[in-house]
Amino acid sequence: MSAWLTAAKDWARRIKRDVIALWIAARDRRTPLLAKVAAASVAAYALSPIDLIPDFVPVLGYLDDLLIVPLGILLTVRLIPAPLMAEFRTAAAEREGRPVSKAGMIAVVAVWIIAAVLLFRFLWPRLAGG
Repeated sequence: MSAWLTAAKDWARRIKRDVIALWIAARDRRTPLLAKVAAASVAAYALSPIDLIPDFVPVLGYLDDLLIVPLGILLTVRLIPAPLMAEFRTAAAEREGRPVSKAGMIAVVAVWIIAAVLLFRFLWPRLAGG
């Protein structure tokens, strides 16, 4: 069991390092435009203090942490030239602090607000008896 736990901790460290590497890649002028947009989106979402699916929702709450973020990282890393990504990973490993993306938080809050408005508009006629 300890080998599995060690492997899980290593995987989590690599995910964290890659998120920070993507955050760095999104700000680097050498990163191709499509990769830059994808890197910024994945990093903003992963570093946002707010999840699209809140963690308190049973099972689905951890879906983004276990599937969405790693898949986004895998897809985005493929868009970045390997030598650049290696450089970004090295830079990320040297950073101690975890940046927080206010843009990511705003984007997730906006999605929740839009979803709430759409749900309200859909349900209001039924609740009002119309």
